[in-house]
Amino acid sequence: MDESRESETKLFDFLDRIEISTKTYRHEPVFTVEEAQAARDGAGGMPGGHCKSLFVRDKKKRRALVMVDENRRVDLKSLSALIGMGRLSFGSADSLKEMLGVIPGSVTPFALVNLQVLQDAEAPLIVALDKSMMEEELLNYHPLHNAATTAISPQDLLVFIRACGYEPLIVDLDSPAE
Repeated sequence: MDESRESETKLFDFLDRIEISTKTYRHEPVFTVEEAQAARDGAGGMPGGHCKSLFVRDKKKRRALVMVDENRRVDLKSLSALIGMGRLSFGSADSLKEMLGVIPGSVTPFALVNLQVLQDAEAPLIVALDKSMMEEELLNYHPLHNAATTAISPQDLLVFIRACGYEPLIVDLDSPAE
C-alpha cells in the first residue's frame, strides 16, 4: 500500500472512531483550484463548499493552518492580525511534510490527524477557519492526498479538529483587522 493510501486509511479509521461520516470522491490528482474545479465537473459535481488550506508561518516560526473557500483571496497582512501572528509567509514544502505529513497540493485540515496534540500539551500551530466558509452545508477537502476529495459537515469538521487537540479560531475575513 502506498504512503498516501496508508495515510488515508489512518484518517478514515480515526473519523470512524469519533463517529464522523464523510463522503469521498476519487479523481485524478489535482494541484490547483482550477484543476480541482475541472475534476469536480468531470465527476458530475460534488455538493458543498470547496475549500483551500494555507500553511503559513511568521518570523518567530509560529505556524498556522488556515482554511478558506477556494475562491477567496487572502490578504496575509490582515490574516496575521486576525490570528494574532506576525507578518506571514507560506511555510516551506519541507516544513509542511515534516509537521503535517502532506505535500503541497494536498494541504488539508485532515492533516491534523498526523499532528494530534496530547491533552494539556501546547498546540504546535494555530488552526483558523473562515467564518463564511463555515456557513456551507458541506465542506470539501483532500483526504491527505490530492487524488480524492472528502466532504464533511462544518459541525463534524469542528469535532474532528477538537478530537485532534486543537481549538480552531473562526475568523471573519470580511471584517477589517484591527
